[in-house]
Amino acid sequence: MAKVADIPATDVEAARFLAQATFGPTLEDIAKLRQIGYAAWINEQVGYPVSSQLTFMKNAAARAGTGSDVRRDWRLDAWFVNAIGGKDPIKPTQIVHNDQLRQRVAFALSEIFVVSDATSDLLGNTPHGMTHYYDTLARDSFGNFRTLIEDVTLHPVMGIYLSMMQNQKPDPVNNIRPDENYAREVLQLFSVGLVRLNPDGTPILDANRQPVPTYNQDTVKGFAHVFTGWTFDGCQAEGYFDCYYYDSSAPAWVTPMENQAAYHASAQEKQLLEYTGVSLPGGKLAAGGSGHGDLAAALDNIFNHPNVGPFIGRQLIQRLVTSNPSPAYVGRVAAAFNDNGQGVRGDLRAVVTAVLMDPEARDPASQPENFGKVREPILRLTHLWRTLNAKSKSGFLDEFWTMEGNLGQAPMYASSVFNFFSPNYRPMGEPSQLNLAAPELQLATDYMLPANEGYLMRKIFDSYVGNPAGIGNDEMAINLTRDVALATNPAALIDRYNVLFLSGQMSAPMRQVLLERLNGMPANTTAAKRERVQEALYLIVNSPEYIVQK
Repeated sequence: MAKVADIPATDVEAARFLAQATFGPTLEDIAKLRQIGYAAWINEQVGYPVSSQLTFMKNAAARAGTGSDVRRDWRLDAWFVNAIGGKDPIKPTQIVHNDQLRQRVAFALSEIFVVSDATSDLLGNTPHGMTHYYDTLARDSFGNFRTLIEDVTLHPVMGIYLSMMQNQKPDPVNNIRPDENYAREVLQLFSVGLVRLNPDGTPILDANRQPVPTYNQDTVKGFAHVFTGWTFDGCQAEGYFDCYYYDSSAPAWVTPMENQAAYHASAQEKQLLEYTGVSLPGGKLAAGGSGHGDLAAALDNIFNHPNVGPFIGRQLIQRLVTSNPSPAYVGRVAAAFNDNGQGVRGDLRAVVTAVLMDPEARDPASQPENFGKVREPILRLTHLWRTLNAKSKSGFLDEFWTMEGNLGQAPMYASSVFNFFSPNYRPMGEPSQLNLAAPELQLATDYMLPANEGYLMRKIFDSYVGNPAGIGNDEMAINLTRDVALATNPAALIDRYNVLFLSGQMSAPMRQVLLERLNGMPANTTAAKRERVQEALYLIVNSPEYIVQK
């Protein structure tokens, strides 16, 4: 397998990388990547300050004069400000959002370590906590997985979402048993998965050729006992069950949960994960430990399980690069998780670098026939907005209550902990027959497909700078000025968009259809030229060739 060169040889190569590593390529990003190379670009991205959604919320409240009161829908505005990047709309001379790779990885992590305020009033009332949770994922994106799993576990938003908060020790007299919700999901979804894996992510099979379970009900019970006694920081033991902060700005929403010893199941021995090389004899945690001590031992037990590298690595590959990575690709990424080259396990910077710089990701000659992934609807939108330098006059968006209905997703707004789609989803027909995952197609319902198309159409034909009909202060408007200059040369316009949107992979038949369509449109006025550009954008971002990122 050929070694990947550090400097992209063409704009097309640079655009392909940026489609995987950012929220959408721009001409400026392509030029810079070609100048400095992949390694320097990644190092630069890691070094940029973390763009904080919580900071945006606080700055927005200060500008609005609402004190510490923030609006729930501002958290979506904060997400898009960071995803689109550039100068902060509230403090443009002080804050510039450059950390595209970090924010892109944080978005991937948010679809693995899921929380959502879509169906929870308790979380809907805490935009401070929700944004801080996402900021935590962003901060930990290039840190260590052991730190990430602990930060996720002890975040009060996760504590509420998966009911670990105010979980309590067994009480046979009152028929109380520890809640198993978080115990199940931290194992099934956040770390090791349901079946034991080889280092390359393929399942380990028993003598009957059946997958071997990673854990059983006793393991779930053991972890459920570990996750007892945790509540908001600052709560008194006598108010353990009644403690809740209705003030979204309360420090407890952005502080790790604290353990109340009176409610922790310290008396019981706890069965944890058992695997080759496990440090706990038989995977059992002895009775008598403290809440903090038991949690540390349990998270170490998870972190050192051999499944974590291939299980998490495969999902990061799926979110960034391709839905069906080869076992060899997964194995190389898992190896980076197990050892970053300096003897450190769990280094997410090394994992992300391995995902993006693997020959299967960079070299078309190394890619299997089924390489690629369906673009999530929200990433189609960010791609459009970044490439066309979209901005709103106010810095806000009037989208929170409409985006999920038009795109089928919005950040941290899934209907369940299983995200908007399963990483193993296989649509009926050829994907199922070939055993190919296409996770994002779980969103492609009879309702949502035309909703996506209509929504993007409005963003292209209505929401543009200079629309004589006017646009609202909170409306993101694309800027078509740069590309209108190419409207009288449709071939050049298509070539530009081929690079920016399809990474140079547009087929000859598609290019011919676009040429015929654009040449058939008038271009004798400024408005007609603009409409040519809009038509090209509309046809491209709704085309099958674009929707499948390769």
